[in-house]
Amino acid sequence: MRYFYARVSTKEQNLARQLEAAKAYKHIDRVFSDKQSGKNYERTEYQAMKSILVRGDEVVVKSLDRLGRNKDATKAEIQWFKEHGVVLRILNIPTSLIEFEGQEWIADMVNNILIEVLASYAEQERIETKQRQAEGIAAMPMINNKRTSSKTGKPMGRPPVEVPNFEKFLKKQKDGLITVDEAIKKLNISRATWYNLAKGINHEVVI
Repeated sequence: MRYFYARVSTKEQNLARQLEAAKAYKHIDRVFSDKQSGKNYERTEYQAMKSILVRGDEVVVKSLDRLGRNKDATKAEIQWFKEHGVVLRILNIPTSLIEFEGQEWIADMVNNILIEVLASYAEQERIETKQRQAEGIAAMPMINNKRTSSKTGKPMGRPPVEVPNFEKFLKKQKDGLITVDEAIKKLNISRATWYNLAKGINHEVVI
């Protein structure tokens, strides 16, 4: 069986170019795709694909960074494929597409060099992207003690949780009229949300 794996980092990004590459390659039996970060391999569709792989199968990806962006983790995954007899084809590494019958050691030598270089590049690019993001956030103006986007006017982080009547239930709990378990059950919130609101982490409780 031949599988194609596609990945983008966020839900807003498009898989179209990778899926077109899959169509342009040889017959693909099934496509797996994730919209998750490449920093690790705990991805739903990727793990689903791995669970059905057997010796002799092929996994095709458009480029190495679509497989992952963590150098050591990516090398470990490539080793896993090798140990389980699964062939990995990387479209932007042409030597991985060649059949080296009887001379597999040549393919391993060449591919290992290319993978080392590309994996290092992918990891460095991920580190630089995170650094640029952090610098961008640090440069945002502070409004109401929150970093706020100059373009959208929206504060960074998750939107505040709205819990009607929270303060009323909090007062009852403090007065000993109700337990925390009873309060969160009536409010239909988690214990963590209760304590976050109680500590004043959420400053926009709707009463």
